[in-house]
Amino acid sequence: MANISVYNMEGNEVGTIELNDAVFGVKVNEHLVHQAVVRHLANKRQGTQKAKTRAEVRGGGRKPWRQKGTGHARQGSIRAPQWTGGGVVFAPVPRDYSKKMNKKERRAALRSALTSRVEAEKLIVLDELRLEEIKTKEMQRILNNLKVEKAVIVLPEKDEKVVLSARNIPNVATISSDMLSVYDVMKYSTVIMTKAAVASIEEVYA
Repeated sequence: MANISVYNMEGNEVGTIELNDAVFGVKVNEHLVHQAVVRHLANKRQGTQKAKTRAEVRGGGRKPWRQKGTGHARQGSIRAPQWTGGGVVFAPVPRDYSKKMNKKERRAALRSALTSRVEAEKLIVLDELRLEEIKTKEMQRILNNLKVEKAVIVLPEKDEKVVLSARNIPNVATISSDMLSVYDVMKYSTVIMTKAAVASIEEVYA
């Protein structure tokens, strides 16, 4: 099992923690990680885009001029695609973009993503993360102590003071351990977890 340092909010090392190899020490499967990220982004799409075809636009029932003898090209409707106000060729219609992925694959992908962060030394474990009040400046100070600019903060459960304090800091997000996704792990260069969050994740994914 891998041992990594544990820090306090001042950025000082206060001990070590032993990570479970079943979660943080697996063989990285890049294909599953990629598949999980693609699925996440696809599932976020609303799929509500819509445009009208020539069959759906209003008007255009009468032939604009006779077939021959006018000098114009023949036309059958003023709602044909080449006309202003006409229908759209192969118009987009509402559709479901969501992709499916087996539960075992999703879990394996998250383990791979977490392992990749451990291998890159981009996983920071805090002994605890508690704020007395909602204060963005205090959260920024903690991140500066840890020398981190772009990070996802993983908490064992939602902490409103931490969430609201980090909300206005660019490139920083907070998430509870039960909602952590592969996309969150891969999007941010550093993953910050409390010891309680590590224990929570190991309990579910080990």
